[in-house]
Amino acid sequence: MNRTAIVNATIINEGKRFKGNVIINGSQIEHITENLAEVSRFAPEQIIDAEGLWLLPGVIDDQVHFREPGLTHKGDIYTESKAAVAGGVTSFMEMPNTKPQTTTTELLNEKFQIASQKSLANYSFYLGATNDNIDEIVKINPEKVCGLKVFMGSSTGNMLVDSQESLEKIFKYSPTLIATHCEDESTIQRNLEHFQIKYGDSIQFKHHAEIRSREACFLSSEKAVSLAKKYGARLHILHLSTADELTLLDSKEPLVNKKITGEVCVHHLWFNESDYERFGWRIKWNPSVKSETDRLALIHGLVSNHLDVVATDHAPHLVSEKDKIYINSASGGPMVQHSLIAMLELAKKGYFSPELVVEKMCHAPAVLFRVEKRGFIRVGYFADLVLVNPQKKHRVTKDSLHYKCGWSPLEGETFGHAVELTMVNGSVVYSKGVFNETIKGKALTFKTYAQ
Repeated sequence: MNRTAIVNATIINEGKRFKGNVIINGSQIEHITENLAEVSRFAPEQIIDAEGLWLLPGVIDDQVHFREPGLTHKGDIYTESKAAVAGGVTSFMEMPNTKPQTTTTELLNEKFQIASQKSLANYSFYLGATNDNIDEIVKINPEKVCGLKVFMGSSTGNMLVDSQESLEKIFKYSPTLIATHCEDESTIQRNLEHFQIKYGDSIQFKHHAEIRSREACFLSSEKAVSLAKKYGARLHILHLSTADELTLLDSKEPLVNKKITGEVCVHHLWFNESDYERFGWRIKWNPSVKSETDRLALIHGLVSNHLDVVATDHAPHLVSEKDKIYINSASGGPMVQHSLIAMLELAKKGYFSPELVVEKMCHAPAVLFRVEKRGFIRVGYFADLVLVNPQKKHRVTKDSLHYKCGWSPLEGETFGHAVELTMVNGSVVYSKGVFNETIKGKALTFKTYAQ
């Protein structure tokens, strides 16, 4: 096999930072050493000098919407995985609200087939729950499928699971982790009606945080936690957005033992409700961006281990689908190309350390989802690696974007870090703006409960 050596790197991994060298043999890490003289005995065919650069494990994003099949005018597995690797994301887990919705094993397998041909990053896909597909849910293979997605609010076609009987069955019988979107639909509809009566078609984007309110989030998350405790299910609450919801989560139990876990998204850490005035539709997400108090509480929740992972909820829409009056504007936005550097920017501002960024974006998703041999810089693990320049300013411009939708809520932002190189399964797929599109990612595999 071909050997590659990454030398003189500042390695940030498992809470430590040290100057070191990594030998990659084929798709896996063969040796890690602080002694540069050791490298020569492996006779590497390629040497990458990483002097002045940080070497991190590849980011694992546990929540993206890449829009294929059926919504490929917004994005597809090729374009969005390309944006992902440009941002240091080497593995993703993709959501089921495509067309058709991924609610059967057959449709799930079709997505895996598409990704095997088109994805530049490693991949897995969620099966989507409905009120009446429990027969498909029990067939999930937990060694190959990352989880089951349950919309407990925010109706998406027929994917809103609002039957108590169905929810009980899902939490009782799901053979894999249950990932939930928690917003109480009746609360949202009541709030929306109030604002429509008051403002008609003139509802402002700043009202989004009041319509998709703190109460709506807490009621739904509380219900999910109650069901998980009742049936002993593995529950992962996606894109938590309020200080209140953190009270539902345990900070003391080691992640490997936790059965109820929480995710926060980059946009809820970056923006607050005062930003609606400036950004409008660009920051309309579900759940909504809320107060500065909530943003700071979420940051503290990461540090305190109430929150376990950071993801993006990458959800591209065309500008023509977003730039409308509030009631008609699509919710969601692209983020996967800039999630890592945005988090490192927050670290630079002193909110937390780069080591914590690596823990929450690389290590923790691997532990939580039981991903096999990824998420760490360890001998025997797949060489999913990222080189970051911590001294290079990087301005987000429309021309620098790789999203099919062609826009970003971070346009105009200047970051103090830049992704220089991304390696997937031992092969360089991205380097200083150049892609090797012959490289394709692999399907993620997962340890079973018995393991």
